[in-house]
Amino acid sequence: MNTLRINRRQLIVSAAGLGATRLAVAQAAWPSKTLRFVVPFAPGGSSEIVARATAAEMGKLLGQSVYVDNKPGAAGNLAMGEVARADDQHTLILGHIGTLAVNPYIFDKLPYDPNTSFRPISLLSKVPSLYVVRPELPVKNLKEFVALAKSKPGQLNYGSAGNGSAGHLAFEYLKMASGIFVVHVPYRGTGPQLTDLMGGRLDGAAVGAPAVMQFIKTGKLRCIATGTPQRLAQLPDVPTVAEQGYPAFEMTQWYGLMAPSSLPQAHADKLALAAARAVKEPAAVKLLESEAAIVVGSTPAEFARFIAEEQKRWQPVIARAKIKPD
Repeated sequence: MNTLRINRRQLIVSAAGLGATRLAVAQAAWPSKTLRFVVPFAPGGSSEIVARATAAEMGKLLGQSVYVDNKPGAAGNLAMGEVARADDQHTLILGHIGTLAVNPYIFDKLPYDPNTSFRPISLLSKVPSLYVVRPELPVKNLKEFVALAKSKPGQLNYGSAGNGSAGHLAFEYLKMASGIFVVHVPYRGTGPQLTDLMGGRLDGAAVGAPAVMQFIKTGKLRCIATGTPQRLAQLPDVPTVAEQGYPAFEMTQWYGLMAPSSLPQAHADKLALAAARAVKEPAAVKLLESEAAIVVGSTPAEFARFIAEEQKRWQPVIARAKIKPD
């Protein structure tokens, strides 16, 4: 009888150990298939460059390929809502200043909650906003642009990737600081906006550095100011907005990796380590820095605090600028 009890106990202990081992193996095996990395904007912008640089290296670290899927629409809300509901544990999304710190204050209702629908994984990169104009516009710097705009109130225009986009926010911020009246023309993505800017149908724009560096270098666009606190090494001759008469002015876009809140903690932890390391891999650093993007790679806690700070920062700006969705 005693032997039977001992055997039963051993069986229970062995079964529990086997269960724990299977759980550990299942967790270690994640991801078990290709990861889908959704970008909630059209191709051709800074978001896609950051996502592709990250995805390429993250796939190597996780042992599964990561593909970038552009899903534009409704200022990023469509994709954010879709990913918030995803429960396959292999769908991720690129978080952004617009979807996480702007949309909550310009839309009456969202198909997601920016603070509860997702797990912040890692702040990947900050992207300087560059203020650019078409080369034919007779201005060489921000001071001359402001003077021209003030001499022709409402006659100049600027494009953005859409109402509430980072470029919209950046230019409205500049308008508030400088007191100019320039007409906003929203587009459905950075790519179409840049096409019209270089085609002479727009006068200016505020765009993330990765999307426009190549066009600045080839003379297709003229950069009149950077939104960074200091000049960029890639554009040493271009003064900042602050240098040109607006002290303490700063405008950068930012991008981070988010996962649905349904993703298990163990998977989120593994993903966070891979994402933070991916953007610091030499190939990613080389690509991002060549486009003037700033590599970050934070912890989930750091990213969560950053999002909260950005929401607090931009809510009053949005209210003053009376930014409304399409």
